[in-house]
Amino acid sequence: MKRLFVILAATFAVSSAFAQSSMQQMLEARFTAANATHDGKLTKEQAEAGMPRVAAHFDEIDTTHQGYVTLEQIEQFAAQHRQ
Repeated sequence: MKRLFVILAATFAVSSAFAQSSMQQMLEARFTAANATHDGKLTKEQAEAGMPRVAAHFDEIDTTHQGYVTLEQIEQFAAQHRQ
């Protein structure tokens, strides 16, 4: 029984890591596609055109009030709201 539990726990951990990796890759790809200026900064207009969920929470994600968000800021926001 213990062995089954260990196997199930390991399987869940691997599945979870794979899902997070896939989500990370998808987020990076969508950010790159939406970032028309290729400067690593997504304006609200770019977000509205390519990442509507980011646009909907733009002011919450743009914690520095610079008028743009970075991939890192989007990832931090997503991680905070996943929990």
